[in-house]
Amino acid sequence: MTSTGTDSTTDIELKLFLEALFQKYHYDFRGYSEASLKRRLLQANQHFNCKTFSQLQDLILHTPSAIPQLLSYLTVQVSEMFRDPSYFRSLREKVLPHLRTYPSLKVWVAGCSAGEELHSLAILFREEGLEERTIFYATDINQDALRKAEAGVYDLDRVQLFSQNYQKAGGKTSLSDYYSAAYNAVSFDKSLRKRTVFSDHSLVTDSVFAEVQLISCRNVLIYFDREFQDRALYLFKESLSRNGFLGLGSKESLRFSEHSDSFQDFCYEDRIYQKRGER
Repeated sequence: MTSTGTDSTTDIELKLFLEALFQKYHYDFRGYSEASLKRRLLQANQHFNCKTFSQLQDLILHTPSAIPQLLSYLTVQVSEMFRDPSYFRSLREKVLPHLRTYPSLKVWVAGCSAGEELHSLAILFREEGLEERTIFYATDINQDALRKAEAGVYDLDRVQLFSQNYQKAGGKTSLSDYYSAAYNAVSFDKSLRKRTVFSDHSLVTDSVFAEVQLISCRNVLIYFDREFQDRALYLFKESLSRNGFLGLGSKESLRFSEHSDSFQDFCYEDRIYQKRGER
């Protein structure tokens, strides 16, 4: 068989696999970046000892217990606390002065992964005196990731980078004030999560669940195709209160979205946008 034929068969298998995953378990990855999905599923094939996507499809259709492991390959779980420190400094210095005018606040961390960004925001809001009036919603489609986020435990060898980012983000104390260390791991203070609701939520298939003043969804949209990006941005638009704020990843933008007119650049260099006042 020629390489073109092989590629064609693989593409067919990929589409059938994604359709089966959606029909059986309602996880919709059909609009994700194909190149990224192929790379991740090839790694999953190795883990499950499958030679083809068809074999992997057969496995997941008949072995539901394999889904959590599969999702760990399909969803992005690489993050760090205070990632892109200038983003958090801009939140601290430019966005929070606006949010301070609200009597109560709701913040949505969409695609929270293992919780690094959630903890970063919780620390930021505590230091700026806004924690007690804020409810955080931390959502992801990966239940294992949500459990990790709720536990707040990270490898000790990651903490040096976390601490460096925290200082660059304008931290007011030492990051070590917020965690305890033992057995090559650090556990962040449970009080940082006391005002957090953890929930399974898909930007692709689920709907708006709350009105919020800030959404932080960083380095998630880059894995979606244009249709899925627009659907997620529609959710964000509908979820944000008037003049609410949306933070995206450093390689993400609203510029080519059909919803771009609903937002204005607030701090474009850090990909922070503000919803326009009109509904």
